[in-house]
Amino acid sequence: MPLQIHRSSWSDDDLEDFRDLARTFCQKELTPNQERWIEAKQVDRELWTKSGEVGLLAISIPEEYGGGGGTFAHEAVLYEEQARSGDGAWGVSVHNGIVAHYLLAYANEEKKREWLPKFASGEFVGAVAMTEPGTGSDLQGIKTRAVRDGDSYVINGAKTFITNGAHADLVVVAVKTDPDAGAQGVSLIAVETSTPGFRRGRVLDKVGLKGQDTAELFFDDVRVPAENLLGEQEGLGFVQLMQQLPQERLIIAVTAVAGMEAAIDQTIAYTKDRTAFGRPVFNFQNTKFTLAEAATEAAVSRAFLDQCIERHLRGELDVQGAAMAKLWTTERVNKVVDDCLQLFGGYGYMTEYPIARAWADIRISRIFGGTSEIMKEIISRTL
Repeated sequence: MPLQIHRSSWSDDDLEDFRDLARTFCQKELTPNQERWIEAKQVDRELWTKSGEVGLLAISIPEEYGGGGGTFAHEAVLYEEQARSGDGAWGVSVHNGIVAHYLLAYANEEKKREWLPKFASGEFVGAVAMTEPGTGSDLQGIKTRAVRDGDSYVINGAKTFITNGAHADLVVVAVKTDPDAGAQGVSLIAVETSTPGFRRGRVLDKVGLKGQDTAELFFDDVRVPAENLLGEQEGLGFVQLMQQLPQERLIIAVTAVAGMEAAIDQTIAYTKDRTAFGRPVFNFQNTKFTLAEAATEAAVSRAFLDQCIERHLRGELDVQGAAMAKLWTTERVNKVVDDCLQLFGGYGYMTEYPIARAWADIRISRIFGGTSEIMKEIISRTL
């Protein structure tokens, strides 16, 4: 029986029906293709249209824009089932939970009606481009520049570590519209990747998430309409990022907790089946104590996560709460999965075992979406 046997406090019958759909899709379309996607460093482009056809894209976007009309709870269910399926390749959380919501919140009405239905169908894949080769968490230090020229912006610069970079049809790009204004000089501009001057670099070779198309992007005199600016004026990008980052960090926490639970389930099953010195590995005190600690870590993390999801659904999750959720769950999942891998012995280091891929995949969780150190800095400001 799976570790998380109780329905989350924020769930209901409709969400559990949606969970059945998400679980079936993930088990059928994601789990069997992991090795092939790792080899290709990206998922099949058709995965996006398939998921759009069954209603898994733009699920928390209003129906008037072609979305599913759901809430963040629907997003959380999908990301949990993706994590439990063992998939680290499909960048659906960036597409659904991040980029689509930047467009919903800040694009003008005409652009929302143009772009969001394409996000829902899978015709468009979304990416967000913040990080640059010379800047990580310091978003004020970005160098990519957008210069207003009549009714257009001309963009020049480079971005790196961009999830969905190889497939993206639309990228929300963090740019400097006023290089001398610090945070007030940052703006967000949506760029369709068919625009002349846009080009993709290599898909990066990573420690984990090897099936995900994390890529370099380049902008060489990319000219886009001025109405692609997100927001009513320049200089709002930093505020927009701060408004949307709590949801991004909560998504990471959702994946971390589901990953924790999945790793414990796998390890319990393995240690009960595997024998050493004439008895199941599970029967050794060290195994039982390690798993008891891991199950407790997961239960505490699940309780805090559920509380944060409830707050977010009410519109009450603040920056510090999201930072705490990300910090706690990502630090815990790294410890738990490492302890679980140890119980597999040598087989835990073999990549054909899901625990080995999980161990490599979750390491980035302490880095992306803001490092653990940045989370501590954010939390400390409120103390």
